Amino acid sequence: MDPVLISTFADIVRNAAPLLIASQGELITERAGVVNLSLDGTILLSAMAAFAVTLTTGSLVLGISVAVVVGMVVALIVISSSVFLKLDQIAVGFILTLLCADLSTFLGRDYANRAGKEIPYAPIPILKDIKFLGIGEIFFQHNVLIYFSLFLIVFMGFWLYHTRFGLQLRGLGERPQAAYVRGVRVQFWRFVYVAIGGGLVGLAGATYSLSVRLGWKENLTLGNGWIALAIVIFGAWRPYRIAFGAYLIVGLRALALYLQKEQLLDLPVQIINMTPWVLMLLTLIFVSSGLAERTLVLVPEKWRPAAQRFLRANPPAALGTNFEKS
Repeated sequence: MDPVLISTFADIVRNAAPLLIASQGELITERAGVVNLSLDGTILLSAMAAFAVTLTTGSLVLGISVAVVVGMVVALIVISSSVFLKLDQIAVGFILTLLCADLSTFLGRDYANRAGKEIPYAPIPILKDIKFLGIGEIFFQHNVLIYFSLFLIVFMGFWLYHTRFGLQLRGLGERPQAAYVRGVRVQFWRFVYVAIGGGLVGLAGATYSLSVRLGWKENLTLGNGWIALAIVIFGAWRPYRIAFGAYLIVGLRALALYLQKEQLLDLPVQIINMTPWVLMLLTLIFVSSGLAERTLVLVPEKWRPAAQRFLRANPPAALGTNFEKS
């Protein structure tokens, strides 16, 4: 394979990692029945915190840990305000987005545009040398957080659909009353899963400032939290479709920029940045309007059930609702 193409695919895997981690974190949160709209601000604040702590202490582990804690705390504020104060999850999440973004600017002003540590690359022996289709360079010559994003796709797909805990999580978001009747501590497990999901969002922020975009400046990751939220919807709350959405957005941007650089595409950069969104919107319209169901007649009959499951895009039935014991 062409070395330039291999390098491009490797960059896509690297640049998509924060979106993958954040969107899988939000998947866990929403599967538990909670909407966390604070992602954009959380990613900004955790990116700043990871860089600032790493720069101050010299410890990458501590910097990443603080970013995870920041994500957990913000997510727990969302669910706590819903459970104890009966506040609307969407409103609280939106306010926290603005608050965290402003906090990242205020607290990070002394760390802006400074050189800091980078998570070191750790090529995997043997696997990094695979030449077939450039697989070694594309997937196995990154750092630990990029590998984690790849592992997370496989883990979430298995855990959500093939384990008892995954079934329990889906029950929290679909039928919490039924889960409660079966002895599941609904509120406790919602808090646990929301904390885990928020921690992954915080980790996504650390991935930006310590790996993908290196360093901190105001609004470093602005907009990527909203993209992660859109990817969850685009991915129909399924791990593999969410991963596809993340790679699709980053890949389309890379392709458009490449075509523009090679003067094969004469479009303003704003149009290029809009392309993934337009494609996502068209896909959502295609699925939600019923057009997808109508086109199933073109699919061989033996593949129709699988195609129907793939195209289904229904959110968890109890998403955004507060659980009350009956």
